[in-house]
Amino acid sequence: MPKSVTPEYWDDACKHLARRDRVMRKLIPQFGEARLQSRGDAFTTLARSIVGQQISVKAAQAVWDRFADLMSGPTNRIPPAQVLEVPPETLRTAGLSARKVEYLRDLASHFASGAVHVRQWSSMEDEAIIEELVAIRGIGRWTAEMFLIFHLMRPNVMPLDDIGLLKGISVNYFSGEPVSRAEAREVGEAWAPFRSVATWYIWRSLDPLPVEY
Repeated sequence: MPKSVTPEYWDDACKHLARRDRVMRKLIPQFGEARLQSRGDAFTTLARSIVGQQISVKAAQAVWDRFADLMSGPTNRIPPAQVLEVPPETLRTAGLSARKVEYLRDLASHFASGAVHVRQWSSMEDEAIIEELVAIRGIGRWTAEMFLIFHLMRPNVMPLDDIGLLKGISVNYFSGEPVSRAEAREVGEAWAPFRSVATWYIWRSLDPLPVEY
């Protein structure tokens, strides 16, 4: 995959959202040419999400760099088979907990054995891909949805377990009042079939720096 890829549907999505939703009409122009971008490959993206669980972004980057140093080749494309070749105790020296080492090895074995159908994902439904991913230890629905948005760039994902999305909907639609998942889902009905794009702009309204995974 090239260094970064932007969805072809983005401009159409922005026009659609601006027509359908008054908040989006105001938000979208504030961020100019900024776009969702996808980097790296599937295994590496998911491995990074496991490494980063429950630690700060800065700490996660430091651990990732040490983990990548244990592999040979580019840090944006780590072969799953190589992770399985490194002894667990060596992986621990990167600053990984025993549990995260188990998760990374389980992820690597799913990819190396073909238990996940990477080549078929482009023709599979979102929920079918989520089902495959959550079968891997250490990957829950939220991580799978982030993967759909940031790696596969699926246009219509709404991660209702995402704290930032719920907070952004609260601020932009409910004057800061807490919102339930049901209320958030209702707001998202106007965003279909581009819920991922709307979610991205809601995140930007809280933090102007684009998120990348």
